[in-house]
Amino acid sequence: MSTITTQQMRFWSPEVRELEPYVPGEQPKIQNLLKLNTNENPYPPSPKVVEAVQAVLENSADVLRLYPDPDASLLKQAIATQQNVDASNVFVGNGSDEVLAHIFKAFFVQEQPVLYPDITYSFYPVYSQFFGVKTKILPLNDDFEIVVDDYKQANGGIIITNPNAPTSIALGLSAIEDVLQSNPDSVVVIDEAYVDFGAESAVSLVAKYENLVVCQTTSKSRSLAGLRVGFAIAQPHLIAALEAVKNSFNSYPMDRFAIAAAVASFEDQAYFEAQCQKVIDSREKLVANLEAIGFKVLPSKANFIFASLPNKDAGELAAELRQRGIIVRYFNKPRINQYLRITIGTDEQNQRLVDTLKNDILA
Repeated sequence: MSTITTQQMRFWSPEVRELEPYVPGEQPKIQNLLKLNTNENPYPPSPKVVEAVQAVLENSADVLRLYPDPDASLLKQAIATQQNVDASNVFVGNGSDEVLAHIFKAFFVQEQPVLYPDITYSFYPVYSQFFGVKTKILPLNDDFEIVVDDYKQANGGIIITNPNAPTSIALGLSAIEDVLQSNPDSVVVIDEAYVDFGAESAVSLVAKYENLVVCQTTSKSRSLAGLRVGFAIAQPHLIAALEAVKNSFNSYPMDRFAIAAAVASFEDQAYFEAQCQKVIDSREKLVANLEAIGFKVLPSKANFIFASLPNKDAGELAAELRQRGIIVRYFNKPRINQYLRITIGTDEQNQRLVDTLKNDILA
């Protein structure tokens, strides 16, 4: 894109001129590239997902000219059944990023600042700027852990990624309850994009806490990143606020393909659990192999790891891997600029990474 001049930007809203947009992980189009940078699942979705999409295609003459169900009722019910909640506890959106945007608008535009960690999902500061949300950033400790006591102060809301990104470290439910109990008049959002890979979900606490919103996605554990399906679980009074925002923005966020595919995925619990376990097993094997060649790896409950190699610059290491056809995520930011975030691939893909490091780069 050509450079946009200040003169041309006079047509923009003043707020947009100041925006610093979120930068997604690279989606390169190079063949034979090992892509371990965007936390995509290395395995395909349930075969029942493909069947469901094909069924929509077979009826395309009848259904594609019509709008989809604006309430996505079948999907809400499928999620509710799988999560052991009522459908009135479920909100769905076009990916969890859209759900999070609605969360920021519905709950966090307050006089008091929203609290979140200094190292976390980098969309939070973007949404904060976009919606004019006041923020107070709280540092993780030296071990990159959330300090629960820091969240016991005046606030207009709290959002915590669990497991955290990009660190991969998870909080236990007792710590989450401590935060909830200490903030009865604020909405506490637990963003669980990676929870299915070994952490404890806070969904079990929803019935107990009227201020809790749990946000999840189908992009990671259900291999549906290409369809954009996210959801939130909360008590009905919080869901109503999200519905009000959604219907003031886009009343048809879920298309027929996404609804059908996600329903099929949530109905195939056995496949879902098996694929999650494969990723967990591969993660533990990769951690052991990387530690054996000198890496420091933070304790992960996600489908990625956060790792550093002493005496080796992380930015240079990422560049050297790329030269050899392997992409990992490097964040050139304070405190974490000597770490790489590495998505868990198949065992074969992970072994290629280890062999490249051991035999080519570190030899």
